[in-house]
Amino acid sequence: MTLVATPSQTVGPFFHIGCSKLTVAEMAGANVPGARVTIEGRILDGQRTPVPDAMIEIWQANASGKYADPAESQGQAPHPEFKGYGRVATDRNGRFTFATIKPGAVPGPGNTMQAPHLAISIFMRGLQKRLVSRIYFPGESANGSDFVLNSVHPVRRKTLIASKAENSAETMHWDVILQGEDETVFFDI
Repeated sequence: MTLVATPSQTVGPFFHIGCSKLTVAEMAGANVPGARVTIEGRILDGQRTPVPDAMIEIWQANASGKYADPAESQGQAPHPEFKGYGRVATDRNGRFTFATIKPGAVPGPGNTMQAPHLAISIFMRGLQKRLVSRIYFPGESANGSDFVLNSVHPVRRKTLIASKAENSAETMHWDVILQGEDETVFFDI
C-alpha cells in the first residue's frame, strides 16, 4: 500500500455566512472600568487591495491587567460586562471596527510587565493557519520595555502600534498589510 499526500485546505471565504452570529464587536459594557477605545482599520493585501470576508479575533486583559478568566482574577469574579475577547469580520472594503477599553499591563517573562496591548488573530481565505499579531497603543511609556515589541526590528515596530484617529480621542486606527512594504509584523506561535 502506498500513501499519497492529500492537498491541504485553506480557510474558505465563509466568515459572513458561518460566523455572523459569533460576532462580538463590543468587548466591554458601559459599567466596565477603563478608558474607552474604538479600534478601526482595514485588512489590505500586497497590492493594497481591501480583503473582504476576513475575520479578526481580539483577546485582551481588563484595565487592571487581568484576563476574563476566574483563575486569573485572584479570588474575584471577572466583571460580568467584560468579555475580554471580540470577533469581527471585515466588510467588502476590508474594514473592521470594535469597541473596548484600554487594557492594563500584564505580567511577562522574568517578572517583567508587558505594555498594554491587544492580542490579534486573523483568519481569511488562502491561509492554512491564522496570522498572529498585536496592537500596541501610541505614546505608551511601557512600549519601550515590552519584551515582544522589543524583539521586533525597530523599523518594523510601527506596524504594531495603532495611531490616533483625527476625528476622535477615543478612536485608534490600525491597518493590517499582508505583504510588501510596511507589512504588518506577524508572530509564529
